[in-house]
Amino acid sequence: MRGFTSLDLAVLLVYLVGTTAWGAWLGRGQKGGKDYFLGSRSLPWTAVMLSVVATETSTLTFLSIPGVAYMGSLTFLQIALGYLVGRVVVAMVLLPAYYRGELETAYALLEGRFGVGARRFTSAIFMATRLMADSVRLFATAIPLALITGWPYRDSILVIGLLTVVYTYFGGIKAVVWVDAVQMILYLGGALIAVVALQGLVPGGWSHVLASSAAAGKLDPIDLEWSLTAPYTLWAGLLGGAFLSMASHGTDQLIVQRLLTCRDLRSGQKALVGSGVVIILQFSLFLLVGLGLWAFYAGRPFDRSDEIFARFIVEQLPSGVTGLLIAGVFAAAMSSLSSSINSLASATAYDYWAPLVGAQDDDARTLRAGRIFTLVWAGLLMAGAVVFIHLSKGTSAVEVALGIASLVYGGLLGAFALGVLTRRPGQGAVMAGMVVGIGTVVLLRNAMAWPWYVLVGSLVTLGVGVIVGSLRRRPAAGTEVA
Repeated sequence: MRGFTSLDLAVLLVYLVGTTAWGAWLGRGQKGGKDYFLGSRSLPWTAVMLSVVATETSTLTFLSIPGVAYMGSLTFLQIALGYLVGRVVVAMVLLPAYYRGELETAYALLEGRFGVGARRFTSAIFMATRLMADSVRLFATAIPLALITGWPYRDSILVIGLLTVVYTYFGGIKAVVWVDAVQMILYLGGALIAVVALQGLVPGGWSHVLASSAAAGKLDPIDLEWSLTAPYTLWAGLLGGAFLSMASHGTDQLIVQRLLTCRDLRSGQKALVGSGVVIILQFSLFLLVGLGLWAFYAGRPFDRSDEIFARFIVEQLPSGVTGLLIAGVFAAAMSSLSSSINSLASATAYDYWAPLVGAQDDDARTLRAGRIFTLVWAGLLMAGAVVFIHLSKGTSAVEVALGIASLVYGGLLGAFALGVLTRRPGQGAVMAGMVVGIGTVVLLRNAMAWPWYVLVGSLVTLGVGVIVGSLRRRPAAGTEVA
């Protein structure tokens, strides 16, 4: 075991300090909330596309997806195919609705259709879900830092969180998007380095890796089994993955906020659909790394599947290269964490604070409040990550995070479907539909695999909303309750 050298540490420190300083510098000249949270709606679609991919995959892709292939096979790719289908639907149906108005958050769309109560209700669900899911993501990032330094997970979480919040606080969404784009290139480069290293470390190289993987049945990306309890089948991937992607990229402020920074609808559509293609390529790369690790370690068991790639980086790669790949881990983590902090602050400022204090038209005041909310949410995410330390043994962080989000995504997607596709149901109907839809998924969560959660939740929400809305005569505009 080689360990982490002073050269590795120097590479990592240069990256951390450089990223933090550059991100803070990018925020210069901000004058109001529109600059801080929407980048003045002027960011190029290519940068937004890379930011979307970096935001949604983060450390969970870098560490957990190789672990998924190590413990299983390539069937996770079926989910990625569904992701692309879902993004195409969002680009054609929901994005035009967002761009028809000057909207600050995803949930402002629901206020125009149902009322302010629906906006605040859905925004609150987003906040609670994002807090739980991204706390898991932050914990996953603490794994390699703890392995390197010997620090407790808690201290590792605090270091990562504090470094990220600096450039998020000063730089706003512009810094988040541009730093995301660079960070994604860095961690993909790290994965490619691992692929090259495994060629030399595994006897027989990749020819042996692929031959042994094929013999063990790990290369088959398609599972045609029809089962509600198996997470990685073609049907769960295409249907469940599509509905999950429609929810995460069409109703989650974390992603919608990025799409609203584009110059126009066409740019937003290119960023969204393009991210679906990139995500398939990215999943393929990290699953390939997992197969190489399986061959290298000869299928050796690990306490946590998320530790496998991190341990390989620290113990097996040359000095300097280890530092670069650990920087890639940090890049993935910081991109996701900064995006989460900024989107949570944005939803808090625009969906709750500004209307309650009468500051909807006070852009400078919104900027000041947004920075305060940035600090508050950063603290809550770090606290949540510490809590997950005690709940994580024997689990894959990527599956935990996706499962948490999927529990409520169906309710959100169903609400947006009611808003865009129907006219009769009112505010009371959509909220009733969401409560029943989310409640149904929570009750049935042990009877089906997580990729089915969003599909079931959205269909129940849509059905209940339509039924409740049809039971009452629709009141005049502005007074509807059901």
